[in-house]
Amino acid sequence: MKDGVGEFTSGTIDKIFRDFKGRRTAIIKALTTDVADFYSRCDPGKENLCLYGYPNESWDVNLPVDEVPPEMPEPLLGINFARDGMQQKEWLSLVAARSDSWILSVAFYFGAYFGFDKSDRERLFNMVNDLPTIYDIVTGTVDKQATDKSSVSNHTSKSKSAASEEEEGEDEDGTVCGECNGYYSRDEFWIACDTCDTWYHGKCVKTTAAKAANIKQYKCPSCSTKKPRL
Repeated sequence: MKDGVGEFTSGTIDKIFRDFKGRRTAIIKALTTDVADFYSRCDPGKENLCLYGYPNESWDVNLPVDEVPPEMPEPLLGINFARDGMQQKEWLSLVAARSDSWILSVAFYFGAYFGFDKSDRERLFNMVNDLPTIYDIVTGTVDKQATDKSSVSNHTSKSKSAASEEEEGEDEDGTVCGECNGYYSRDEFWIACDTCDTWYHGKCVKTTAAKAANIKQYKCPSCSTKKPRL
């Protein structure tokens, strides 16, 4: 599968963020829902293998590219060699952490390639940082942290920035949950409906950060029950 700078006809923050999220979703699938398939394809008897996540949310276990130097940063080499020398949970955690490093390096490689300035790079970082890491999701630590307040839309990032919250100096910023009318607090996971833009406590709509990471477009209970107009 072709996967390089040539895929971009022009570079924007939103395009690179969509690329990042597609790769992230793909790798999360490989390490969670598709883990049996992923594990079987990492045969230690084969040559150096890498886990690739692609922008279209598909993944592959394959040899590294032959091009030297490669057009883009490459993922961790030889993940299959460590498979049988470690406990599965430990091995998956290692691959997850290295995959986080890889998709970050790809995103900021594009940022450098297209000449983003400091403010653009900071915006890209904040968008990326609003999402739980692959490592957090694979190890389950994301539910313990409970600090992510991000929209799960593939098209926009509606989360409140940590910087603005620090400037306010308070845990509550006036945002009200559409279910219980309780105020927003930084120590709770929140999610926004992509249809009505209303924010909810994750617990009020029975959604965790781990579940939200795999939802392409979130609809709140109210919008989910509305009948379309004829």
